[in-house]
Amino acid sequence: MAKVMIGYTSRTGNTEKMAQFIAEGVRLAGHEADLKNITDIKSSKDFAGFDGFIFGCPTYHRDITGGMKQFLFIAEKANLLGKIGGAFGSYTHSGESGTMLFDTMLHVFKMDMVDLGPLSLKEAVLSGSGGTRACQDYGKAVGQKLS
Repeated sequence: MAKVMIGYTSRTGNTEKMAQFIAEGVRLAGHEADLKNITDIKSSKDFAGFDGFIFGCPTYHRDITGGMKQFLFIAEKANLLGKIGGAFGSYTHSGESGTMLFDTMLHVFKMDMVDLGPLSLKEAVLSGSGGTRACQDYGKAVGQKLS
């Protein structure tokens, strides 16, 4: 059984909901999921012991949040080269955060990212069963890549 860190930040609770549903998908794929608010990650040592990583952030003014930017600097020091990864984000208007995270993880960290690309959901979709299922399926896809 692999262990996956789902590191997220959430302004209104929607990205946190996504993280919880993604964690369910990872667990359905037979792996352990550990949800972590990025404010609880203080050093690169906090990344030790994980086989995969999924990072999530809401889009805020067509960007990722300042806290997520700081978190990514810590993650970069953890040397995640070749680790399995995924990225997700919620949005109300433009939705860039998931792609920004995915591209950073793929091109800067050189991680082995899930083939689905980033999961980006409009916040209104998240409250329906389609949003829940999309998140669970994304978690399962990351879990299958770990198998």
